[in-house]
Amino acid sequence: DAESLNTSISDVLSSYLSTIKKRWFLVGVVLVILCANLYPPLGSKTGPLRPDITVRYIAVSLIFFNSGLSLKTDEFTRAFARVRLHLFIQGYTLILIPVAVSILVLILENMNVVNPLFLKGLQVVGCM
Repeated sequence: DAESLNTSISDVLSSYLSTIKKRWFLVGVVLVILCANLYPPLGSKTGPLRPDITVRYIAVSLIFFNSGLSLKTDEFTRAFARVRLHLFIQGYTLILIPVAVSILVLILENMNVVNPLFLKGLQVVGCM
């Protein structure tokens, strides 16, 4: 009877550990939220974590790094092999659209029919 109890406890613990391994990120988020609830000054502006630096730079970098690690190598290789497609997209986005918007802004400036502040905003958005 005691042996079957030990076996069932072991099975339950193994099931919990398996679930935690599968959902490690969610478990981590819950733990961080609990820590923040227990000791809020840790994440305050004047606290030791300095969220103005850690969140803005370190956390964002770690998120992108972690995301990159989750890429499968064969998918990355296939995507990297599409150089012509990537060059077309970059050229279209970073050259063609800004030039077209600049020409449109010049035409609208010469016509004097649109507010100049709107045209400046259009120019900025066209370069994004």
